[in-house]
Amino acid sequence: MKKILFASTALVATAGVAAAELTIGGTARFGLAYNEDQANTGAEETRIEQRMRVNITGIAETDAGVKLEARFRLESNENANSGIAGRGPGAAGFAVSYGGLRVDVGNVSDVFDSGDQVDLYGYGVGLTALVEQNSVWYDIDGASVANSIGGFGAGSATATTIKARYTVGDFSASLSYTDDNTIDVQETQIGLGYTLANGMTIAAAYGDDDTRGDYYIVNVAGSAGALGYSVILGDAEAFDVAGADGDFAYGASINYELSSATAIQAVVSGGGLDSSETAYGLGFTHGLGGGVTLAGGIAQDTADGMLADLGVKFSF
Repeated sequence: MKKILFASTALVATAGVAAAELTIGGTARFGLAYNEDQANTGAEETRIEQRMRVNITGIAETDAGVKLEARFRLESNENANSGIAGRGPGAAGFAVSYGGLRVDVGNVSDVFDSGDQVDLYGYGVGLTALVEQNSVWYDIDGASVANSIGGFGAGSATATTIKARYTVGDFSASLSYTDDNTIDVQETQIGLGYTLANGMTIAAAYGDDDTRGDYYIVNVAGSAGALGYSVILGDAEAFDVAGADGDFAYGASINYELSSATAIQAVVSGGGLDSSETAYGLGFTHGLGGGVTLAGGIAQDTADGMLADLGVKFSF
């Protein structure tokens, strides 16, 4: 991430600011992507994958050590038929932190999306994360089971989220509240996590959404030598639909480092809705230096469709 530092003697004198800076950084990727058109809709099965994200963050710190942040995102992305569109500047998110306490407000991630405790996504497969360990959680009406699960992004935001996280030693706790003003939906989430001496994290998160009901996930994640792993188990009221009760949802992903530059990833996600197929995939990453990575993968999604991609991604 590139940093542009702005310091002003007058600013320090009048506002009590000990330090101020503006950071600009982001990620980009491009390559080929394949998505099987099982429904024969005529949509392009093979497309040029292309995305760029730029995050702009302003940071200030008072003489007392209270850190303040504000950020927004710019983004360019393609759609399923190879159209390209840009978004931004997006709605802003703000944060204030001191010691072990951090409070985020605005266009920010909630407990589940933030990864403060539960590793919801795990190790995605391929250039674009074709499938993730939480894939079956996204099969109700094409959206997340938890209607508001999500977080900071480009473009406008219809919801305001407030999230507080407190960390003391190896223990952390988070609480978030999201109010969506377009559909009058409120959502509350809470998460708890503890890191063991060997680096393994044990965590749990619970949420309640006005339209989807309650849901929860427990997670174990860590590493052992060259192997990184993450496992989630959970359930949701929304998995039970008329005429068909859903199943306990599970997901697991691993990342195995073959060398200092090359790693392979594997993912499985199953259960959930009775209509959801088990998703699984296999991928690889190879570091080319300078923050550039070659990545690709192949997967089957929860609709039994084949997915594949190959390309490069980099950070700046």
